[in-house]
Amino acid sequence: MPTQDAIPEAIRCISEHNWGIPLAHKLMAGYGTTIVPSMIWNPRIGIAADYDRGTALLRDLLNAVGQGLEDDDEFAQCVEKTTAHLEKQRAGCFILETGEIVSIADDDPEAAVQRLVSADIPAAVAQAEAAIAGENDEWLASVRADWQEHFASFYSNALYFSFPG
Repeated sequence: MPTQDAIPEAIRCISEHNWGIPLAHKLMAGYGTTIVPSMIWNPRIGIAADYDRGTALLRDLLNAVGQGLEDDDEFAQCVEKTTAHLEKQRAGCFILETGEIVSIADDDPEAAVQRLVSADIPAAVAQAEAAIAGENDEWLASVRADWQEHFASFYSNALYFSFPG
């Protein structure tokens, strides 16, 4: 986990997404969520979370979404690529770098990250957990209808920013 004094030695890249923080990234940051120093930007606008628990929640939601998209080959390919990449890049924690997004959308990036951690991420987790439990069909249908926006990110070993390791 990044600290004020050091960036972790080994960084594994997950994905980038255009013009927002997708549901998948919010779920990945959903457990053990804490604000940490950014590894890229000066303000304290990084978000760290438990990688295994976030990955499990994302996989469970992808499974629930897929129950209504059995004939959608593009969704199946997205799920396959996502889960393979998450397994390959497994780590102790997930770091969400929010700098570009919160800088575009808000005058105070640190306040925006605080809202993400205190409201947006917990709300997304609660919605996903309810949907997985079969208690949130309307929300699940809306996610299913717009699955590309929520899950179709650019998954890669090397992203726009490079890290040591």
